[in-house]
Amino acid sequence: MKHKYLLLFVCFFLFSAFKSDQSFITIFMIGDSTMADKNMTGENPERGWGQMLPGYLTEDVRVDNHAQNGRSSKSFIDEGRWDKVLSLIKKGDYVFIQFGHNDEKPKADRHTDPGTTFDANLRKFVNETRAKGGIPVLFNSIVRRNFGLAVDTQQVKDAVNQDDFRQDANPDAKREPSAEVQPKEGEKLIDTHGAYLDSPRNVANELNVPFVDMNKITHDLVEGLGPDKSKELFMWVAPNTVPAMPKGREDNTHLNVYGGRVIAGLTVDAIAKAVPELAKQVRHYDLVVAKDGSGDFFTVQEAIDAVPDFRKGTRTTILIRKGIYKEKIIIPESKINLSLIGQEGAVLSYDDYANKLNCFGETKGTSGSSSCYIYAPDFYAENLTFENSSGPVGQAVACFVSGERAYFKKCRFLGFQDTLYTYGKGFRQYYEDCYIEGTVDFIFGWSTAVFNRCHIHNKGNGYVTAPSTDKGQKYGYLFYDCKLTADAGVDHVYLSRPWRPYAQAIFIRCDLGRHILPMGWNNWGNKENEKTAFYAEFQNKGEGAHPKARASFSHQLKTLKGYEMETVLAGTDGWNPVKNGNELLSIKR
Repeated sequence: MKHKYLLLFVCFFLFSAFKSDQSFITIFMIGDSTMADKNMTGENPERGWGQMLPGYLTEDVRVDNHAQNGRSSKSFIDEGRWDKVLSLIKKGDYVFIQFGHNDEKPKADRHTDPGTTFDANLRKFVNETRAKGGIPVLFNSIVRRNFGLAVDTQQVKDAVNQDDFRQDANPDAKREPSAEVQPKEGEKLIDTHGAYLDSPRNVANELNVPFVDMNKITHDLVEGLGPDKSKELFMWVAPNTVPAMPKGREDNTHLNVYGGRVIAGLTVDAIAKAVPELAKQVRHYDLVVAKDGSGDFFTVQEAIDAVPDFRKGTRTTILIRKGIYKEKIIIPESKINLSLIGQEGAVLSYDDYANKLNCFGETKGTSGSSSCYIYAPDFYAENLTFENSSGPVGQAVACFVSGERAYFKKCRFLGFQDTLYTYGKGFRQYYEDCYIEGTVDFIFGWSTAVFNRCHIHNKGNGYVTAPSTDKGQKYGYLFYDCKLTADAGVDHVYLSRPWRPYAQAIFIRCDLGRHILPMGWNNWGNKENEKTAFYAEFQNKGEGAHPKARASFSHQLKTLKGYEMETVLAGTDGWNPVKNGNELLSIKR
């Protein structure tokens, strides 16, 4: 019988793993340097548009970028790169194909001809992708920033060849920047690709393949910006500003961080039109933070600092891609209407604690220990982990929330003592489907805070909450339909103790684990607190629910009238995140 159950478990595990893997869409990218991922050694700011594409897609999509600097359709095949990609393609995967820049080069190891050998290679990519059950998508080349006064054959040749004359952190780059003087520029772009732009379109029409006209997209963008402004998209780097290229660079082919992001954003919308099945996977964020270089910034604080102060009437959204960001984050009051959206595995972490010394040799204190400070109103966070990684060293705050109308959805708050500091006096905060863990007083502070369907976990004996609700404040902490659990061996936990005399906490329809003491509530060693604190429960369940054994100064509510989530959070402006999500209020500020 044991073997039977073991077999069932193994089958279930394998099925789950298979199902999980199949739930992802994989996009393989093959192409040249304008699409490729870049080496970031020496603060190299060059990016391929394909490198930036993941910041515009949901986590249901995996981008596997095989594009490589200096490759043509011919050299990509000859070097075995296509065979490697082909071996990985599974049914339903996509292959994005973009060549042309290097097929134009006269070198024998790269050169193909439009209409014959170039088209043949594109057909090969398409047909072999389809044979594996994949879905090919063809792209033509992005425009070179080649402004001229008139069509000049030699200028076009120089622009094509200049791709190879560049210094960067990529090992494929062999030569220093050319010393030639840039030709005088006009207002219109001069095409450098010729018939190489037509081949992807023609093959797409012939074989009924989705086609994205990236040359038109980038032509309209670059020409619209004009000769000077368009340099901001490309690798125009002043000397002695970037360690990777001390001599600087004047490069009209390759994109920088900004250019890569802008062009990826325009391209993903064109992809959504050409391949409607991918449209639902497209997301646009104002800024992206990524440790792998696929975003606008490497750190969260840089992105926050870039947000305009007091940007009214709309949200500024920042995507934080997977990774542990060890930085002390401050969101000032001027960064209103800010949304931080985390991909799975995005962690904001720091390791300060109350007794740690600052630069003046003073202890940081509880407030100074926080990993993240939120002062701005109308803040929204989703799928982020806020962590204090200092361990069980006393007070060590993971998140300090002082802004009005703060909303956290599917976030995690990790720490030991004093994990979540609801600091703003009387300010309203809403936590939905969140996970909060700690040991002692790990949810504490002055705010009015609603916790809806949250998982509250004790890592040690102590107190779940320590509210310091002000006298006269109508509401303190309210927990609705939450689940309270604990580590093994934890068996001596109170729901709350009053940090200040008028503390308020109410647990409603919560599932209380056996670690919650029958008495339930603590007066913090002061009998007088029992006269002023308001502690109550309504229809709680679980092994830790003992309504008849509770502390005499606590209450068992008969009705929820006046304690509905919408009522508690409404204030004077009618804020209702339960119904309206993170929609902004139409109020003047």
